[in-house]
Formats: sequence, C-alpha cells, structure tokens
Amino acid sequence: MIFYTHERNFGCRIREFQYRGLRTVSVENELLRAGILADKGSDIFELLYKPKDVDFLWHSPWGVRNPAVFVATTHTPASSFLDFYEGGWQDCFPTGGDPCEYQGLPFGAHGETPTIPWEYTIVEDSPERVCLRFRVRTYRTPFFIEKDVSLTRGVPALFFTEKITNEGRVPLPVMWGQHPALGAPFVEGGCRIDLPAARVQCRNLSPVSRFAEGLHDWPFAAGKTGEKIDLRLVPGIEADTTDTLRLSDLAEGWYAVRNERLGVGFGMSWPLEMFPALWFWQVYGGAYGAPWYGRTYTIALEPFSTAHATVVEAIRDGTARIVRPGETIEASFVAAGFEGSGEVHGISSDGRVTRR
Repeated sequence: MIFYTHERNFGCRIREFQYRGLRTVSVENELLRAGILADKGSDIFELLYKPKDVDFLWHSPWGVRNPAVFVATTHTPASSFLDFYEGGWQDCFPTGGDPCEYQGLPFGAHGETPTIPWEYTIVEDSPERVCLRFRVRTYRTPFFIEKDVSLTRGVPALFFTEKITNEGRVPLPVMWGQHPALGAPFVEGGCRIDLPAARVQCRNLSPVSRFAEGLHDWPFAAGKTGEKIDLRLVPGIEADTTDTLRLSDLAEGWYAVRNERLGVGFGMSWPLEMFPALWFWQVYGGAYGAPWYGRTYTIALEPFSTAHATVVEAIRDGTARIVRPGETIEASFVAAGFEGSGEVHGISSDGRVTRR
C-alpha cells in the first residue's frame, strides 16, 4: 500500500510505503538513499551509496521483523531489542548498551527509542532538498523527541538535527547515543579506519578478545601477548574475535571508514559537547553466543554521551547528562559517503571530507 508518492524521480525525493507491514519512508538524491522504519524506532535500515551500489549498513541474519506479528518464545531484558534488531542504525535513549534498572523500572538493551513507533511529517519536499521530521514520546520516561533528517541535491550526506525535551517535573539523568552498524559488502578485511587522536579504553573484554586490559593511545592497543595492534586496520572474519572498546578524549568529533578496494567510504561528524565518547563495537566472527552463533561480521563506531555501557554506570561516575524539567538538549550531526583513496583527515559538519 502506497501512502504518498511524488511523481518526481530526479533531484531529491521522498517515498512512503509499507515494508513487512511497517510504515517506512525513504529519502534519496542522485548519490544516496536512506530507508527509515518509522514504525520501529525510526531505524535507518538502508544507507545506499548509489554510484557504487554499496549499502554501508550491516544487516542481521533475521533482517526486519514486524513486532506486531512476530511472537517471541520468551522475553528477556535483552530480547526486546535483539529479537527485532535488523542491524542498521538506531537512536539510543535514555540509556544505551546493556539492560539495566533505571528510575525503578527495567530497561532493555539500548533504551526505549529503538523499540517503539515514531510519527513523522514531511517538512520539505523539493528537488533541491527534502526533510522529514520524526517525533516520539517515550513510555517509561517523560521525554519528547524530535529528529529532522534531511538530504540536499548533489550531496552524498544525510543530515540530522535532534532535540530532546524533558516534559516531566523532575530532573533526570540520561545517556544518548547513535548506533550505526556497518557491514558487508562494504566492510571487509583490509578496510581502514581514520579518526583523530583519542584514548582507547580496553576493559570488560570478551573471552575471545585480542586485547590486554588497559588504557591506550589511538591508533594502537596492546594485545594479549604483548604485541601492538593497529586499530586502524579491520581484520577479516577469520580473526574470530569480538569486543566493544570505548574511546574518550577525542581531539575532534569525526571518523571515516574506507574500503580501498571498492574506492568508497563512510564517515560521521558530530559535536563533542553532546557526544564526547565513541564506542567501537567490533565483531570479527567471534560472537558465538546467542543470538549470533558466529554469523556476525560488523563494526559500529557509535558517538555516545558517555563511555559507560548503561545510564546507571554513568550516574555513578558523573558522566550522565542531567536534563532539567522543561529543558531541551540538542545535537546536529551528519553521515557522509565519499569516494577516493588515501587517509582522511577530517569530516566537516556539512559532510565534506578532507585529505592532505
């Protein structure tokens, strides 16, 4: 069933449709197409760089599931997210990472926003620019969230402006993050990661980790046997490792992932004042527990408001953001595709990629 279609098929355009029973909307221009699941977290489940026919995002083995018709065998703190995790890109709030108990209630993995439907309106629809505005009120917390997603003609970048307002009458500590997971065919052994100077926290490591516990300077970390591991180089699935590293003290808020063989890359730019930490989820085939069973090969570089895995941990060390009654917090960020080879030295807020 088609809800809305503009017959224009050039420049920027919008399409509304149902995908597996979910309200879905796409925005595209000559270079980039993004598919967004309005009925499931406003997740971005496709980010296609059209000149190379390469989708940057990772797709889970089970893909998109409709929560209205899928019946889980049981519910756990993690399964409310994982049973419906199609891969792609989620907005995580008011907690992130692991399940936790917050404000006297249980919260699942990555908080409320990835598991509930959002409403949206079309703010602008012209050949030069399109803009969608997504809105949601969280259920277990009193927050109203507005997120504008826009695309400009001839620019291979997706632009975001997001506002979160506390509609309650009490101050609340929160954490907020972006969770884009990148995968094949874009991600493969030999891909390179560029980002500015940072400190790398290797802690709470997996049993199949490559790393030794400790704090290191990007781009190197100490391996289990004392070797120096270059984090800029992405190994293949045969590495059989998995870990989540957390980066802090970033000199600037940007990163780039390059596939030199394909000649294409993906990058982000964001404000450090809102997202001072960068999570580095790396699954190089080594996640053998449920629900992955060794099927997962992905990297996710995730701007977050704290390096901790839950808002409860962030509260303990003072890195949770306190949102006062009536206060609005806001951030603008960008995701960009690009072509070419060679090390990236910056991505600007307008999506421009710089190399020396």
